[in-house]
Amino acid sequence: MTAAADRANRAPARWRRIDRAAGGLALDLGLYGASAAFAAITAGTSTLPPHRAWGTVAAFGYLLAALAVAGQLAARRRDAATPLAALPARWAVTGLAWATTTLLPLLVQSAQRAAGRTDRAQEEVVVVEHSGNRLVETGTPYLGHDAIAALPADERLLGYTPYQPGMALFGLPRAVADGWWTDARVWFAVATALLLALAVAALRTGAPATVGDPAGNGDRAVAVLRGIQAATVLPVCALTLATGGDDLPVLAACLLALALAASGRPGRAGLAVGAAGALKLFAWPVALVLIAWAATHRCAGRLAAGALGVPALALLPALLVDRDALVENVLRFPLGHGLVTSPAQSPFPGHLIATALPAGRVVAAALLVAAGAAIAVRLLRHPPRTAAAAALICGYGLLAAILLMPTTRFGYLLYPVALLAWAPALARPAPGPAAPLTGGLRPDGRRGRPARRTPEV
Repeated sequence: MTAAADRANRAPARWRRIDRAAGGLALDLGLYGASAAFAAITAGTSTLPPHRAWGTVAAFGYLLAALAVAGQLAARRRDAATPLAALPARWAVTGLAWATTTLLPLLVQSAQRAAGRTDRAQEEVVVVEHSGNRLVETGTPYLGHDAIAALPADERLLGYTPYQPGMALFGLPRAVADGWWTDARVWFAVATALLLALAVAALRTGAPATVGDPAGNGDRAVAVLRGIQAATVLPVCALTLATGGDDLPVLAACLLALALAASGRPGRAGLAVGAAGALKLFAWPVALVLIAWAATHRCAGRLAAGALGVPALALLPALLVDRDALVENVLRFPLGHGLVTSPAQSPFPGHLIATALPAGRVVAAALLVAAGAAIAVRLLRHPPRTAAAAALICGYGLLAAILLMPTTRFGYLLYPVALLAWAPALARPAPGPAAPLTGGLRPDGRRGRPARRTPEV
């Protein structure tokens, strides 16, 4: 048993050594260098025009960030205490990288699209903008079965809106005017930046710097930077936001919800994850895990009110206007029973099983249900007592679901990657709010006086 425990602890220890090498700059350099190579390969080999356009611009952005980190490393060798290698400087390079690898290609493609290029956005951008226009005209973002069937065969895919009703809000600017600034991706980026900024602020106000580290350069502050890098400059997120983008506000709202939970604000956490659930179904598992976390702190009702209430309120108008259209778009189409099939066909195990084996879709669905049941049993028997543990369950659970879904795509990996990277940032709870949050429970779930500065995990 001791040997097994030692082996289990080796991986985190090795990761910490890699993360801390050269004050974190070594991993920064590796991240930006590898991302530059990925962007260059994408620019030269991708079969999707928006992806090639992203790679052409982003490769130079990542290279610029890598050169900036190389300069930081050189400055650190001359003076280990130089501000050029400190955490604020690393944040500045991260901001530079996001601006040049995500925002710049996004704005370039939006401007080119407004000028008449039809190959500068993925289908989901057009779908969201059409749903916003329908919301204004009919009161629902969805077309019914008959209306989709009446479209030309090559336009039926764009007639489906496989999102929750709240996603149509990002298409409203396009319903008002036609310009680069009304591109749905611009508003995806605005929402993502705002939600991530709120998440960072929640962690900073909920848990101050460690003792003896008033500058905020403790382990948690470093972990927050890593989490933000994973959600912004990592290619799976940067490429997605610049070319499609609908997943990024959902992800950012989930990260905000976990940050609010870690800082002892379950009611606000429920509203944040509820807002994510009003955009896309991917947030609903995160909401269920957070409700399980809140149950261990006797505040499940406060969190569930927002987590379940906000999506319900978003669904109500669409349900009242055209129930059949809602079912056709958010249930039948994602389950493969629409007039056309989803183009999300990445070769993960679930898709390979569904296409290669007899009754493969049934087998893949059974495996997906079995994985969901296993996670549900885990939540019932051992609910997460910390926000960090909840983030890990969400990350690994969504990873299993993405791998086993018959219809999926590589871009969905941004959810588990970002959630798992965010977990270390949630690990140190706020010393003050523990008592009112738990109602007499310590952060570890046992009765007694709340422990001060007790690590979450």
